[in-house]
Amino acid sequence: MKTKTLPNPFTLTLITVITLSAEVAPVALAQPMNQPPLVIAHRGSSGYLPEHTLAAYAMAHGQGADFIEQDLVLTKDRQLICLHDLNLEATTDVASRYPRRRRPDGHWYAIDFTLEEVRSLRVHERLPARFPQRINTFQIPTFGEAIDLILGLNQSTGRQAGLYPELKGPSFHRESGAPIEEVFVGALREKGLEHATDLVFVQCFERATLERLRKAGLDLPLIYLLGNNEQARQAISGNGLQQLKSIVQGIGPSKHLLHAYPDLVKRCHQAGLLVHPYTFRQDEAFPNPIARHFEGELQRYLIELKVDGVFTDFPDRVRAFLEATPHGESGDATIPRHPPE
Repeated sequence: MKTKTLPNPFTLTLITVITLSAEVAPVALAQPMNQPPLVIAHRGSSGYLPEHTLAAYAMAHGQGADFIEQDLVLTKDRQLICLHDLNLEATTDVASRYPRRRRPDGHWYAIDFTLEEVRSLRVHERLPARFPQRINTFQIPTFGEAIDLILGLNQSTGRQAGLYPELKGPSFHRESGAPIEEVFVGALREKGLEHATDLVFVQCFERATLERLRKAGLDLPLIYLLGNNEQARQAISGNGLQQLKSIVQGIGPSKHLLHAYPDLVKRCHQAGLLVHPYTFRQDEAFPNPIARHFEGELQRYLIELKVDGVFTDFPDRVRAFLEATPHGESGDATIPRHPPE
């Protein structure tokens, strides 16, 4: 079923912008370690607009994000779409539009729907205290549309923002007969971004996927995502960081993992790894064990622990904090921004 009643996603985005104004060869990073921390828009400017919509990406660009995140999953016809979950029901009206397409486990999986069917869905806010959930005039964009929007805004505004895609559930996709890594690399090549080391970070929770991407010759900087769990603790123990250095250029740890291991940032920098923790939200419950308020949390991680960037739902608030707060160097080592000629 084709959508005819809603405006083109790019039209909605423009309205929003106006309104809301083994040892491998080294990879050149988008961020040297001794540069100011990056503001990474988590699912776009998701504190203000529904996550992973073109409108949220455009707002993040306008709010000064250095990089804008896209979570990626595959549709039935192997199209990359921007969606945080493997299933659709948390942020769309799929349950009412396709009530009989639910799997026995109670979920509607994106991989069971074609791109045309996904385009028929309406996206709404995930969290009830944020953007009104009754307003669902948004759609799920493809990865290609997200790329076109961000690079287009780079050109029209003269301000550069990069892409920070995450491959969601590679094992799930592989078991479903749809290896997401292959489609992802193909999408980058189609847009001429397979060597855009100053514009793209690639992240994933599955180490095996990052290893496959590196062995396949992808020379973009890779980030290994870590939760606050036993798997993460094993990855950072002993010579684990040195082993990671042969695969990735940095880690994306839960901020709670850094809270538990405050020396981890220094150890990563000594190993030549960047540190981009997640997720910083001004509407979390404060005070908490980390800080009394949002700015205090930013002070702890950005200034005291010296992380190299943060994932945030509120890129404007982090940008304002950085502009108002002196900061020192983020690490002890330096990785060149561009490869030697």
